Parts: sequence; C-alpha cells; structure tokens
Amino acid sequence: GIILEYVEGGESKTRSIDLLDLKPDTDVPALVEEIQKGEPLITASCLEHVVHLVQRLQDKLGEKQNHKFSLFKVLRTHILPLTNVAFNKSGSRFITGSYDRTCKLWDTVSGEELRSLEGHRNVVYAIAFNNPYGDKIATGSFDKTCKLWSTETGKCYHTFRGHSAEIVCLSFNPQSTLLATGSMDTTAKLWDLEKGEEVATLSGHSAEIIALSFNTTGDRIITGSFDHTVAVWDVGTGRLLHTLIGHRGEISSAQFNWDCSLIVTGSMDKTCMLWNAVTGMHIATLAGHRKEVLDVCFDYAGQRIATASADGSARVYNAETKQCIAKLEGHEDEISKVCFNPKGNCILTASSDKTARLWDAATGRCLQILEGHADEIFSCAFNYKGDTIITGSKDNSCRIWH
Repeated sequence: GIILEYVEGGESKTRSIDLLDLKPDTDVPALVEEIQKGEPLITASCLEHVVHLVQRLQDKLGEKQNHKFSLFKVLRTHILPLTNVAFNKSGSRFITGSYDRTCKLWDTVSGEELRSLEGHRNVVYAIAFNNPYGDKIATGSFDKTCKLWSTETGKCYHTFRGHSAEIVCLSFNPQSTLLATGSMDTTAKLWDLEKGEEVATLSGHSAEIIALSFNTTGDRIITGSFDHTVAVWDVGTGRLLHTLIGHRGEISSAQFNWDCSLIVTGSMDKTCMLWNAVTGMHIATLAGHRKEVLDVCFDYAGQRIATASADGSARVYNAETKQCIAKLEGHEDEISKVCFNPKGNCILTASSDKTARLWDAATGRCLQILEGHADEIFSCAFNYKGDTIITGSKDNSCRIWH
C-alpha cells in the first residue's frame, strides 16, 4: 500500500491506497493509471513518483523466496541479562538494553561495540531507535526516567522525569517529534524531543501500562494495560477517545494495522481481539490458543495477523475473514515474540525452548530452526530489508543471522 499525505483546509490528512492486486507480472503504469481515475490526489505532477514507488514494491514481491539464514556472529553483549534488542532501519546497527543499567550500540557487520550509553540508575528495560532516521535512541528504565541519546556521539540530549514507577515500554512517533513512555504507574506520557518537555499525560488506566503503539500517521496512540483494557488516545490533545473493553485478562500486546483502520490486541485470557480503530467497536475474537497470548502483530500490508502463545504454538489469521490460516507448531515451550519479515511471507518466532524459528506465513511450514542459544530467547527482529535477523537470549548473548 501507499499512504498519500495532503493538506485540506489547513489540516494535514492522509489517505491510503491498497495494492493488494499487485503481482510480480502486473503492468505497473497501467495499474497506476487505473488507480488515478478514482483518486484525485494523484495529480499529473506526482504520477511518475507513484509509478516509481509501486515498481519498487513490485520488485520486492519478485525477490527470491525463503532465504536460508546462517549464524553470522555471536556477541557476548552484557555481563548481566539482556532486556531488549532493536535494529535501526537498515540493520547496520542495533542496540541492547540490560540489567547492567546500560544500553549498548553495536555495529552489525563487525560485531563491534560502538558505544555504551551510561547514566541510568537501574535496569534499562525499553529501548528504541527513532526509525526510519536512526539518529536518536530512547531508553526507558526501572529508575522511572527515560533518556534520549544521540546515536552518533552517545551524548544524552534529555532525561525525561515525571513517572512515579518503572518505565516498561516506549515508542517514537513516525515523525520523530515525540516519544511516548508507558509505566507501571498506570500512565503514559508524551514528550517533545526538541524541547525535552512533557507534552501530555495519558491518565485513565487503573493498572500498569505494558504496551503502547502509535499508528502510521502518528495522530493516535494505543496503550495496553494489566486492567484488561486498551485505550485509544488522540496524540494532539492527549484526549482519551475509546476504551476497548472485552478482554478478561491482562493485555500483552496491541498494534495498529498499516492503514490505521484496525487494532489487534493479545491477552492473558488466551484470545486475540480485532477492533475498529475509528469507532472502537469490537470486530472479532480470534480464539484457539490453549494458553495466554503473549504477542500479536500485523504483517506490513495489514492482511494477516500472527499470534504467539504460552502454549508453544503461533497462529496466522486472515484479518478480513478472521479465519485461522495456519498453525505454527514445533516449539517445545512458550513463544514470547512473533514478527513478520517486511515482505510478509515469513514469520519469525522466539521461544523459551532456546530456539527461534522461521515459518512460511501462508502454509505454516517450518522453514528453519535457529539454534545455538543456551537459554530462552525473548527478543527477535528483522532489519528493514528482511535479510538480517537478531535474536536476544537470557544467555546474555545476541546472535546475528544472515
């Protein structure tokens, strides 16, 4: 899909065009001409640009399937356990957070530690790059503060103070102007990166916030809480727009789809729920797991949903029909993380059984087992191209796979 940004009556708006019919042999200029007929936003001046974008998407579709990954490097990253790992957009660098109170920046190719970001007084738990830019890093800590750092120099720009309990999740907005932090104090806060000031406190949950996520346009944010609900907030005003009520257990994970029309939530009640992001209405309950759902995600196109469960299996659902398309079975212990590769044809799972696995998203067939960690894997990620994987384990090491 493509998101068009435009200004109407002085207000910045967006509209998305889906390209679900795009195939490796589609005549792209003809397709774009067809779309242009029904889309006044695509003017003659930007037609060529749209054709170029669609051609790039098409090239991605045509790339060879099922690349086999092999272990590239093992990095003994911290003396104490890791909490999280994250890539910058290209995958040239990644960061690790740890119980040792630091966040470390690594060069993916050389495996070299580029810098250690020091200053927190407790566990560094939540970490992120401001992708797609990657020039800033945010760290959220059990010391109740969040810090903003320069990727290039390692300098700390700001320390955000205001939460009264541990910060356990954070996220940059897509424009990289705001940082959101979620805390055990039941609130989330929005911070202005430039000024280093608090912009809003999102209050309304009655228990810890453990998940938060912006939509792709950056005008909405969702927070998932131990109070069994997910709240939808207006980013500009900090106003609570909807409370998604229906789960009977703590929320583990919540995410918008690509065109911001749907929200998916996973819960300790063993289900995953689908919601209308605009109205807050419950659309469907995706049941089937025998134990808690620990992670959920959409593919980039928003057509499929993957769920990971404590029952040791993952599942793939069609977002439109709500049917279970595939069951990913083979792990011997709980799966704590699941993600799609950027193309959406592969799924990566991280498990307590010390392995990560790659699966075919359409059939559920296991394509590969990534073995070698000596303890549970709790974090895994693809880079933007989908040709590099990072896994983080309780064995205090990260493994890079090509």
